[in-house]
Amino acid sequence: MTANVNDKYTVVIGLEVHAQLQTQSKIYNSDSAAYGGSPNSHVSVITLAHPGTLPRLNRKAAEFAIKMGLACNSGISRYQIFDRKNYFYPDLPKGYQLTQDRTPICKGGFITITTKAGERSIPLNRIHIEEDAGKSIHLDNEPDTLIDFNRAGVPLIEIVTEPALRSSEEAAALMTEIRRLVRYLEICDGNMEEGSLRCDANVSLMLKDAKEYGKKVEIKNMNSMRHVQRAVDYEVERQTAILEKGEQVISETRTFDANTGETYGMRTKEELNDYRYFPDPDLSPLEVSEEWLNSIKASMPELPRELKEKLVSKYKLPEYDAKVLTQSKELAQYFEAAGSFTSNFKAVSNWLMGPVKSYLNEKGIEADQLPVAPQVLAQVIELVDSGKISFAAASQKLFPELILSPHIKPAELAQELNLVQDSDPDSLLPVVEQIMKEFPLKVEEYRNGRKAILTMFMGEAMKRTKGKADPKRVNELFLQKLS
Repeated sequence: MTANVNDKYTVVIGLEVHAQLQTQSKIYNSDSAAYGGSPNSHVSVITLAHPGTLPRLNRKAAEFAIKMGLACNSGISRYQIFDRKNYFYPDLPKGYQLTQDRTPICKGGFITITTKAGERSIPLNRIHIEEDAGKSIHLDNEPDTLIDFNRAGVPLIEIVTEPALRSSEEAAALMTEIRRLVRYLEICDGNMEEGSLRCDANVSLMLKDAKEYGKKVEIKNMNSMRHVQRAVDYEVERQTAILEKGEQVISETRTFDANTGETYGMRTKEELNDYRYFPDPDLSPLEVSEEWLNSIKASMPELPRELKEKLVSKYKLPEYDAKVLTQSKELAQYFEAAGSFTSNFKAVSNWLMGPVKSYLNEKGIEADQLPVAPQVLAQVIELVDSGKISFAAASQKLFPELILSPHIKPAELAQELNLVQDSDPDSLLPVVEQIMKEFPLKVEEYRNGRKAILTMFMGEAMKRTKGKADPKRVNELFLQKLS
Protein backbone atom coordinates (compact mmCIF):
# COMPACT_ATOMS: atom_id res chain seq x y z
CA MET A 1 0.00 0.00 0.00
CA THR A 2 1.45 3.39 -0.93
CA ALA A 3 2.03 6.17 1.59
CA ASN A 4 -0.62 8.29 -0.16
CA VAL A 5 -3.25 5.59 0.36
CA ASN A 6 -2.19 5.19 4.01
CA ASP A 7 -2.64 8.93 4.49
CA LYS A 8 -6.07 8.83 2.84
CA TYR A 9 -7.85 6.26 5.08
CA THR A 10 -8.22 5.53 8.77
CA VAL A 11 -8.31 1.85 9.71
CA VAL A 12 -11.07 1.07 12.23
CA ILE A 13 -10.95 -2.25 14.10
CA GLY A 14 -13.08 -3.69 16.86
CA LEU A 15 -12.51 -7.11 18.42
CA GLU A 16 -14.93 -9.64 19.86
CA VAL A 17 -12.90 -12.09 21.93
CA HIS A 18 -14.43 -15.31 23.24
CA ALA A 19 -12.79 -16.98 26.26
CA GLN A 20 -13.94 -20.36 27.53
CA LEU A 21 -14.20 -20.26 31.31
CA GLN A 22 -12.40 -22.96 33.31
CA THR A 23 -15.39 -24.17 35.28
CA GLN A 24 -15.85 -27.87 35.99
CA SER A 25 -19.40 -27.89 34.67
CA LYS A 26 -21.28 -26.13 31.89
CA ILE A 27 -22.91 -22.75 32.28
CA TYR A 28 -26.55 -23.86 32.63
CA ASN A 29 -26.26 -27.47 33.86
CA SER A 30 -23.92 -29.92 35.59
CA ASP A 31 -22.49 -31.62 32.48
CA SER A 32 -18.70 -31.71 32.35
CA ALA A 33 -17.07 -28.71 30.68
CA ALA A 34 -13.72 -30.53 30.24
CA TYR A 35 -11.99 -30.30 26.89
CA GLY A 36 -12.01 -33.45 24.77
CA GLY A 37 -13.74 -36.69 25.70
CA SER A 38 -15.49 -39.07 23.37
CA PRO A 39 -18.00 -37.30 21.10
CA ASN A 40 -21.30 -36.59 22.85
CA SER A 41 -20.11 -37.97 26.20
CA HIS A 42 -20.48 -34.65 28.08
CA VAL A 43 -24.21 -34.27 27.47
CA SER A 44 -27.47 -34.65 29.35
CA VAL A 45 -31.13 -33.93 28.68
CA ILE A 46 -30.50 -30.23 29.39
CA THR A 47 -27.60 -29.94 26.94
CA LEU A 48 -29.75 -31.77 24.39
CA ALA A 49 -32.70 -29.41 25.10
CA HIS A 50 -35.27 -32.09 25.87
CA PRO A 51 -38.77 -30.66 26.42
CA GLY A 52 -39.48 -29.64 30.00
CA THR A 53 -35.83 -29.23 31.04
CA LEU A 54 -34.77 -25.94 32.64
CA PRO A 55 -31.39 -24.19 32.76
CA ARG A 56 -29.72 -23.04 35.98
CA LEU A 57 -26.84 -20.54 36.04
CA ASN A 58 -23.35 -21.69 37.08
CA ARG A 59 -22.34 -19.30 39.91
CA LYS A 60 -18.63 -19.84 39.26
CA ALA A 61 -19.02 -18.70 35.65
CA ALA A 62 -20.53 -15.42 36.87
CA GLU A 63 -17.68 -14.97 39.37
CA PHE A 64 -15.08 -15.52 36.65
CA ALA A 65 -16.78 -12.95 34.41
CA ILE A 66 -16.83 -10.42 37.25
CA LYS A 67 -13.11 -11.02 37.86
CA MET A 68 -12.37 -10.21 34.24
CA GLY A 69 -14.50 -7.07 34.50
CA LEU A 70 -12.63 -5.92 37.60
CA ALA A 71 -9.30 -6.57 35.86
CA CYS A 72 -10.50 -4.45 32.91
CA ASN A 73 -11.79 -1.55 35.08
CA SER A 74 -15.38 -2.28 34.01
CA GLY A 75 -18.56 -1.43 35.87
CA ILE A 76 -20.31 -4.52 37.28
CA SER A 77 -24.04 -4.77 36.60
CA ARG A 78 -25.89 -5.47 39.86
CA TYR A 79 -29.07 -6.74 38.17
CA GLN A 80 -28.99 -8.85 35.03
CA ILE A 81 -31.39 -10.80 32.88
CA PHE A 82 -30.57 -13.37 30.23
CA ASP A 83 -31.68 -13.29 26.62
CA ARG A 84 -32.31 -15.74 23.83
CA LYS A 85 -30.35 -15.00 20.68
CA ASN A 86 -32.49 -16.51 17.94
CA TYR A 87 -29.83 -17.08 15.37
CA PHE A 88 -29.69 -20.55 13.86
CA TYR A 89 -26.92 -22.62 15.39
CA PRO A 90 -26.89 -26.11 13.82
CA ASP A 91 -24.75 -27.37 16.70
CA LEU A 92 -26.85 -25.96 19.57
CA PRO A 93 -29.79 -28.30 20.18
CA LYS A 94 -32.08 -25.51 21.42
CA GLY A 95 -31.76 -23.66 18.14
CA TYR A 96 -30.95 -20.44 20.03
CA GLN A 97 -28.17 -19.23 22.30
CA LEU A 98 -28.61 -18.10 25.91
CA THR A 99 -26.63 -14.88 26.27
CA GLN A 100 -26.85 -11.33 27.66
CA ASP A 101 -28.04 -8.50 25.46
CA ARG A 102 -29.39 -5.51 27.38
CA THR A 103 -27.74 -6.21 30.75
CA PRO A 104 -24.16 -7.44 30.22
CA ILE A 105 -22.44 -8.49 33.43
CA CYS A 106 -19.63 -5.94 32.84
CA LYS A 107 -20.03 -2.53 31.21
CA GLY A 108 -17.31 -0.32 29.77
CA GLY A 109 -13.75 -0.47 31.03
CA PHE A 110 -10.45 -0.57 29.17
CA ILE A 111 -7.36 -2.67 28.56
CA THR A 112 -3.92 -1.06 28.25
CA ILE A 113 -1.71 -2.37 25.46
CA THR A 114 1.91 -1.73 24.52
CA THR A 115 3.12 -1.43 20.93
CA LYS A 116 6.12 0.17 19.25
CA ALA A 117 4.27 3.48 19.52
CA GLY A 118 4.02 3.12 23.31
CA GLU A 119 1.14 2.46 25.71
CA ARG A 120 -2.50 3.01 24.81
CA SER A 121 -5.77 2.19 26.59
CA ILE A 122 -8.35 0.44 24.41
CA PRO A 123 -11.93 1.10 25.58
CA LEU A 124 -14.30 -1.82 26.01
CA ASN A 125 -17.99 -1.75 25.21
CA ARG A 126 -18.93 -4.72 27.40
CA ILE A 127 -18.14 -8.19 28.68
CA HIS A 128 -21.04 -10.62 28.76
CA ILE A 129 -21.50 -14.30 29.51
CA GLU A 130 -23.05 -16.84 27.18
CA GLU A 131 -22.88 -20.48 26.16
CA ASP A 132 -20.64 -21.99 23.52
CA ALA A 133 -21.97 -23.99 20.57
CA GLY A 134 -21.10 -27.58 19.71
CA LYS A 135 -18.86 -28.73 16.91
CA SER A 136 -19.81 -29.67 13.36
CA ILE A 137 -17.50 -32.24 11.77
CA HIS A 138 -17.24 -32.40 7.98
CA LEU A 139 -15.28 -35.47 6.90
CA ASP A 140 -13.69 -35.61 3.47
CA ASN A 141 -15.74 -37.42 0.83
CA GLU A 142 -18.63 -37.95 3.27
CA PRO A 143 -22.11 -36.60 2.44
CA ASP A 144 -23.18 -36.23 6.08
CA THR A 145 -22.14 -33.78 8.79
CA LEU A 146 -21.44 -35.17 12.27
CA ILE A 147 -22.30 -33.17 15.39
CA ASP A 148 -20.43 -33.32 18.72
CA PHE A 149 -22.36 -31.57 21.52
CA ASN A 150 -19.60 -31.85 24.15
CA ARG A 151 -18.76 -28.15 23.79
CA ALA A 152 -22.41 -27.04 23.63
CA GLY A 153 -23.18 -25.12 26.82
CA VAL A 154 -19.57 -24.59 27.90
CA PRO A 155 -19.42 -21.13 29.55
CA LEU A 156 -17.93 -18.23 27.63
CA ILE A 157 -17.24 -14.59 28.23
CA GLU A 158 -17.28 -12.33 25.20
CA ILE A 159 -15.02 -9.28 25.50
CA VAL A 160 -16.24 -6.61 23.06
CA THR A 161 -14.09 -3.56 22.36
CA GLU A 162 -15.17 -0.24 20.97
CA PRO A 163 -14.05 0.32 17.34
CA ALA A 164 -10.92 1.99 18.72
CA LEU A 165 -8.05 -0.10 17.34
CA ARG A 166 -6.16 1.46 14.46
CA SER A 167 -3.75 -1.22 13.26
CA SER A 168 -3.20 -4.96 13.09
CA GLU A 169 -0.32 -4.52 15.55
CA GLU A 170 -2.71 -3.06 18.11
CA ALA A 171 -5.20 -5.90 17.52
CA ALA A 172 -2.52 -8.54 18.11
CA ALA A 173 -1.24 -6.66 21.18
CA LEU A 174 -4.76 -6.58 22.65
CA MET A 175 -5.20 -10.32 22.11
CA THR A 176 -1.84 -10.90 23.82
CA GLU A 177 -2.89 -8.80 26.81
CA ILE A 178 -6.29 -10.51 27.09
CA ARG A 179 -4.59 -13.90 27.01
CA ARG A 180 -2.23 -12.81 29.76
CA LEU A 181 -5.07 -11.43 31.90
CA VAL A 182 -7.28 -14.53 31.72
CA ARG A 183 -4.27 -16.70 32.63
CA TYR A 184 -3.32 -14.50 35.59
CA LEU A 185 -6.94 -14.63 36.79
CA GLU A 186 -6.98 -18.42 36.18
CA ILE A 187 -10.38 -18.17 34.52
CA CYS A 188 -9.30 -19.49 31.09
CA ASP A 189 -6.26 -21.47 29.95
CA GLY A 190 -5.84 -19.17 26.95
CA ASN A 191 -5.14 -22.12 24.65
CA MET A 192 -5.92 -20.69 21.24
CA GLU A 193 -5.09 -23.92 19.37
CA GLU A 194 -7.85 -25.75 21.26
CA GLY A 195 -10.24 -22.85 20.71
CA SER A 196 -10.58 -21.85 24.36
CA LEU A 197 -9.57 -18.33 23.32
CA ARG A 198 -10.57 -17.08 19.89
CA CYS A 199 -11.24 -13.80 18.17
CA ASP A 200 -13.57 -12.17 15.65
CA ALA A 201 -12.38 -8.88 14.13
CA ASN A 202 -14.57 -6.16 12.66
CA VAL A 203 -12.59 -4.17 10.10
CA SER A 204 -13.57 -1.08 8.13
CA LEU A 205 -11.96 1.91 6.44
CA MET A 206 -13.02 5.55 6.54
CA LEU A 207 -11.64 8.66 4.90
CA LYS A 208 -9.43 10.68 7.23
CA ASP A 209 -11.93 13.56 7.43
CA ALA A 210 -15.09 11.39 7.45
CA LYS A 211 -17.62 11.60 10.30
CA GLU A 212 -19.04 8.11 9.90
CA TYR A 213 -17.42 4.67 9.87
CA GLY A 214 -17.26 2.70 6.66
CA LYS A 215 -18.98 -0.62 6.01
CA LYS A 216 -17.54 -3.18 8.40
CA VAL A 217 -16.49 -6.70 7.57
CA GLU A 218 -16.31 -9.36 10.29
CA ILE A 219 -13.54 -11.95 10.15
CA LYS A 220 -14.51 -15.01 12.20
CA ASN A 221 -12.75 -17.37 14.59
CA MET A 222 -9.04 -16.61 14.46
CA ASN A 223 -7.00 -18.69 16.86
CA SER A 224 -3.57 -17.05 17.07
CA MET A 225 -2.13 -13.56 17.45
CA ARG A 226 -0.32 -14.00 14.15
CA HIS A 227 -3.55 -14.96 12.36
CA VAL A 228 -5.30 -11.88 13.74
CA GLN A 229 -2.54 -9.64 12.46
CA ARG A 230 -2.32 -11.28 9.04
CA ALA A 231 -6.10 -11.34 8.55
CA VAL A 232 -6.50 -7.66 9.44
CA ASP A 233 -3.60 -6.67 7.16
CA TYR A 234 -5.10 -8.59 4.24
CA GLU A 235 -8.57 -7.18 4.84
CA VAL A 236 -7.23 -3.60 4.95
CA GLU A 237 -5.46 -4.17 1.63
CA ARG A 238 -8.58 -5.75 0.11
CA GLN A 239 -10.93 -2.98 1.20
CA THR A 240 -8.47 -0.29 0.13
CA ALA A 241 -8.32 -1.77 -3.37
CA ILE A 242 -12.15 -1.82 -3.57
CA LEU A 243 -12.50 1.81 -2.44
CA GLU A 244 -9.72 3.00 -4.73
CA LYS A 245 -11.66 1.56 -7.68
CA GLY A 246 -14.68 3.62 -6.63
CA GLU A 247 -16.69 0.56 -5.53
CA GLN A 248 -18.53 -0.14 -2.27
CA VAL A 249 -17.35 -2.57 0.42
CA ILE A 250 -20.02 -5.19 1.17
CA SER A 251 -20.82 -5.68 4.85
CA GLU A 252 -20.29 -9.41 5.28
CA THR A 253 -18.86 -12.18 7.42
CA ARG A 254 -15.59 -13.64 6.16
CA THR A 255 -13.26 -16.45 7.18
CA PHE A 256 -9.46 -16.39 7.24
CA ASP A 257 -7.39 -19.08 5.53
CA ALA A 258 -4.02 -19.35 7.31
CA ASN A 259 -2.52 -21.24 4.38
CA THR A 260 -3.16 -18.51 1.81
CA GLY A 261 -3.20 -15.53 4.17
CA GLU A 262 -6.47 -14.38 2.59
CA THR A 263 -10.04 -13.86 3.79
CA TYR A 264 -13.05 -15.37 1.99
CA GLY A 265 -16.72 -14.40 2.06
CA MET A 266 -19.13 -16.66 3.99
CA ARG A 267 -22.40 -14.75 4.19
CA THR A 268 -23.77 -11.22 4.28
CA LYS A 269 -23.51 -9.60 7.70
CA GLU A 270 -26.44 -9.99 10.06
CA GLU A 271 -27.96 -6.93 11.66
CA LEU A 272 -28.93 -6.84 15.34
CA ASN A 273 -32.63 -7.27 14.56
CA ASP A 274 -31.80 -10.54 12.77
CA TYR A 275 -31.01 -12.07 16.16
CA ARG A 276 -34.49 -11.29 17.58
CA TYR A 277 -33.30 -11.00 21.20
CA PHE A 278 -35.90 -11.42 23.91
CA PRO A 279 -35.64 -12.17 27.68
CA ASP A 280 -35.33 -15.85 28.50
CA PRO A 281 -38.38 -16.86 30.58
CA ASP A 282 -36.66 -19.89 32.17
CA LEU A 283 -33.64 -18.26 33.83
CA SER A 284 -34.08 -16.12 36.94
CA PRO A 285 -32.45 -12.68 36.97
CA LEU A 286 -28.96 -12.51 38.47
CA GLU A 287 -28.42 -10.06 41.32
CA VAL A 288 -24.86 -9.21 42.39
CA SER A 289 -24.89 -8.22 46.06
CA GLU A 290 -22.34 -5.89 47.65
CA GLU A 291 -21.15 -8.74 49.85
CA TRP A 292 -20.61 -11.10 46.91
CA LEU A 293 -18.84 -8.43 44.87
CA ASN A 294 -16.52 -7.57 47.79
CA SER A 295 -15.62 -11.24 48.27
CA ILE A 296 -14.69 -11.50 44.58
CA LYS A 297 -12.59 -8.32 44.84
CA ALA A 298 -10.79 -9.79 47.87
CA SER A 299 -9.91 -12.93 45.87
CA MET A 300 -8.33 -11.01 42.97
CA PRO A 301 -4.66 -11.90 42.36
CA GLU A 302 -1.92 -9.40 41.52
CA LEU A 303 -2.32 -8.46 37.88
CA PRO A 304 0.56 -8.13 35.38
CA ARG A 305 0.79 -4.33 35.57
CA GLU A 306 0.78 -4.33 39.38
CA LEU A 307 3.34 -7.11 39.48
CA LYS A 308 5.58 -5.32 36.98
CA GLU A 309 5.60 -2.19 39.14
CA LYS A 310 6.40 -4.35 42.18
CA LEU A 311 9.37 -5.99 40.48
CA VAL A 312 10.78 -2.56 39.64
CA SER A 313 10.12 -0.88 42.99
CA LYS A 314 10.72 -3.72 45.47
CA TYR A 315 13.32 -5.81 43.64
CA LYS A 316 14.97 -2.91 41.74
CA LEU A 317 14.80 -4.74 38.41
CA PRO A 318 15.08 -2.84 35.11
CA GLU A 319 11.80 -2.15 33.30
CA TYR A 320 12.78 -4.61 30.57
CA ASP A 321 13.34 -7.46 33.04
CA ALA A 322 10.04 -6.78 34.79
CA LYS A 323 8.19 -6.78 31.47
CA VAL A 324 9.68 -10.13 30.42
CA LEU A 325 9.11 -11.82 33.79
CA THR A 326 5.46 -10.76 34.00
CA GLN A 327 4.60 -12.14 30.57
CA SER A 328 3.91 -15.38 32.44
CA LYS A 329 2.30 -15.61 35.87
CA GLU A 330 4.28 -18.77 36.61
CA LEU A 331 7.58 -17.09 35.72
CA ALA A 332 6.83 -14.08 37.93
CA GLN A 333 5.87 -16.35 40.83
CA TYR A 334 9.04 -18.39 40.37
CA PHE A 335 11.09 -15.16 40.50
CA GLU A 336 9.52 -14.10 43.78
CA ALA A 337 9.98 -17.58 45.26
CA ALA A 338 13.68 -17.66 44.29
CA GLY A 339 14.06 -14.07 45.52
CA SER A 340 13.08 -15.17 49.02
CA PHE A 341 16.27 -17.32 49.15
CA THR A 342 18.78 -14.81 47.74
CA SER A 343 19.26 -11.05 47.69
CA ASN A 344 20.82 -11.06 44.21
CA PHE A 345 17.53 -10.39 42.45
CA LYS A 346 19.18 -9.32 39.20
CA ALA A 347 20.97 -12.68 39.00
CA VAL A 348 17.62 -14.48 39.45
CA SER A 349 16.17 -12.38 36.64
CA ASN A 350 19.14 -13.10 34.37
CA TRP A 351 18.79 -16.84 34.97
CA LEU A 352 15.05 -16.81 34.30
CA MET A 353 15.38 -14.75 31.12
CA GLY A 354 18.35 -16.85 29.95
CA PRO A 355 18.97 -20.55 30.66
CA VAL A 356 15.62 -21.19 32.40
CA LYS A 357 13.45 -19.58 29.70
CA SER A 358 15.39 -21.40 26.97
CA TYR A 359 14.64 -24.71 28.68
CA LEU A 360 10.96 -23.86 29.22
CA ASN A 361 10.53 -22.85 25.58
CA GLU A 362 12.28 -26.01 24.39
CA LYS A 363 10.00 -28.22 26.49
CA GLY A 364 6.85 -26.15 26.00
CA ILE A 365 6.19 -25.89 29.75
CA GLU A 366 5.68 -23.14 32.33
CA ALA A 367 8.00 -22.25 35.21
CA ASP A 368 5.90 -24.11 37.77
CA GLN A 369 6.81 -27.32 35.93
CA LEU A 370 10.57 -26.68 36.09
CA PRO A 371 12.27 -29.60 37.93
CA VAL A 372 14.75 -27.20 39.58
CA ALA A 373 13.07 -25.65 42.64
CA PRO A 374 13.43 -21.89 43.31
CA GLN A 375 15.58 -22.48 46.41
CA VAL A 376 17.89 -24.73 44.38
CA LEU A 377 18.35 -22.04 41.73
CA ALA A 378 19.17 -19.60 44.54
CA GLN A 379 21.90 -22.01 45.75
CA VAL A 380 23.36 -22.11 42.22
CA ILE A 381 23.44 -18.30 42.18
CA GLU A 382 25.25 -18.33 45.53
CA LEU A 383 27.89 -20.69 44.12
CA VAL A 384 28.50 -18.30 41.22
CA ASP A 385 28.49 -15.18 43.41
CA SER A 386 31.01 -16.70 45.80
CA GLY A 387 33.31 -17.57 42.89
CA LYS A 388 33.14 -21.30 43.52
CA ILE A 389 31.94 -21.97 39.97
CA SER A 390 31.71 -19.80 36.87
CA PHE A 391 28.41 -18.73 35.34
CA ALA A 392 29.35 -20.57 32.15
CA ALA A 393 29.91 -23.82 34.04
CA ALA A 394 26.74 -23.28 36.08
CA SER A 395 24.51 -22.61 33.08
CA GLN A 396 26.03 -25.05 30.58
CA LYS A 397 26.94 -28.00 32.83
CA LEU A 398 25.47 -27.76 36.33
CA PHE A 399 21.94 -26.59 35.38
CA PRO A 400 21.30 -29.42 32.86
CA GLU A 401 22.46 -31.98 35.46
CA LEU A 402 20.23 -30.44 38.14
CA ILE A 403 17.25 -30.89 35.82
CA LEU A 404 18.05 -34.61 35.70
CA SER A 405 18.91 -34.82 39.42
CA PRO A 406 16.93 -32.02 41.11
CA HIS A 407 17.25 -33.48 44.62
CA ILE A 408 21.07 -33.36 44.75
CA LYS A 409 22.52 -30.24 46.36
CA PRO A 410 24.11 -27.95 43.74
CA ALA A 411 27.39 -27.73 45.71
CA GLU A 412 27.71 -31.52 45.84
CA LEU A 413 26.85 -31.90 42.16
CA ALA A 414 29.34 -29.18 41.19
CA GLN A 415 32.05 -31.03 43.13
CA GLU A 416 31.10 -34.31 41.52
CA LEU A 417 31.25 -32.73 38.05
CA ASN A 418 34.63 -31.16 38.85
CA LEU A 419 33.29 -27.65 38.24
CA VAL A 420 34.56 -25.98 41.43
CA GLN A 421 36.96 -23.15 40.63
CA ASP A 422 40.39 -22.60 42.19
CA SER A 423 40.38 -19.23 43.96
CA ASP A 424 43.40 -19.84 46.21
CA PRO A 425 46.01 -17.10 45.57
CA ASP A 426 48.83 -19.41 46.63
CA SER A 427 48.06 -21.77 43.73
CA LEU A 428 47.12 -19.10 41.17
CA LEU A 429 50.00 -16.65 41.76
CA PRO A 430 52.67 -18.97 40.30
CA VAL A 431 50.59 -19.33 37.12
CA VAL A 432 50.27 -15.56 36.80
CA GLU A 433 54.00 -15.00 37.39
CA GLN A 434 54.98 -17.71 34.89
CA ILE A 435 52.82 -16.14 32.15
CA MET A 436 54.35 -12.70 32.76
CA LYS A 437 57.83 -14.25 32.67
CA GLU A 438 57.14 -15.94 29.31
CA PHE A 439 55.69 -12.78 27.69
CA PRO A 440 57.96 -9.89 28.77
CA LEU A 441 57.24 -7.86 25.63
CA LYS A 442 53.47 -8.09 26.24
CA VAL A 443 54.01 -6.99 29.82
CA GLU A 444 55.93 -3.96 28.58
CA GLU A 445 53.18 -3.13 26.05
CA TYR A 446 50.53 -3.32 28.80
CA ARG A 447 52.56 -0.96 30.99
CA ASN A 448 52.85 1.40 28.03
CA GLY A 449 49.08 1.70 27.78
CA ARG A 450 47.80 -1.32 25.80
CA LYS A 451 45.37 -2.44 28.48
CA ALA A 452 43.56 -4.84 26.11
CA ILE A 453 46.51 -7.24 26.47
CA LEU A 454 45.05 -8.21 29.85
CA THR A 455 42.46 -10.26 27.93
CA MET A 456 45.26 -12.32 26.38
CA PHE A 457 46.83 -12.90 29.80
CA MET A 458 43.46 -14.01 31.22
CA GLY A 459 42.87 -16.43 28.34
CA GLU A 460 46.32 -17.94 28.83
CA ALA A 461 45.69 -18.42 32.56
CA MET A 462 42.33 -20.11 31.97
CA LYS A 463 43.91 -22.40 29.37
CA ARG A 464 46.73 -23.45 31.72
CA THR A 465 44.32 -24.13 34.60
CA LYS A 466 41.90 -25.94 32.27
CA GLY A 467 39.20 -23.44 33.13
CA LYS A 468 39.39 -24.15 36.86
CA ALA A 469 40.81 -20.76 37.89
CA ASP A 470 38.48 -18.16 39.38
CA PRO A 471 38.53 -15.41 36.69
CA LYS A 472 37.86 -12.65 39.21
CA ARG A 473 40.78 -13.71 41.42
CA VAL A 474 43.13 -14.21 38.44
CA ASN A 475 42.21 -10.76 37.13
CA GLU A 476 43.03 -9.22 40.52
CA LEU A 477 46.43 -10.96 40.64
CA PHE A 478 47.34 -9.82 37.14
CA LEU A 479 46.41 -6.22 37.94
CA GLN A 480 48.51 -6.34 41.12
CA LYS A 481 51.61 -7.75 39.39
CA LEU A 482 51.31 -5.63 36.24
CA SER A 483 51.05 -2.39 38.21
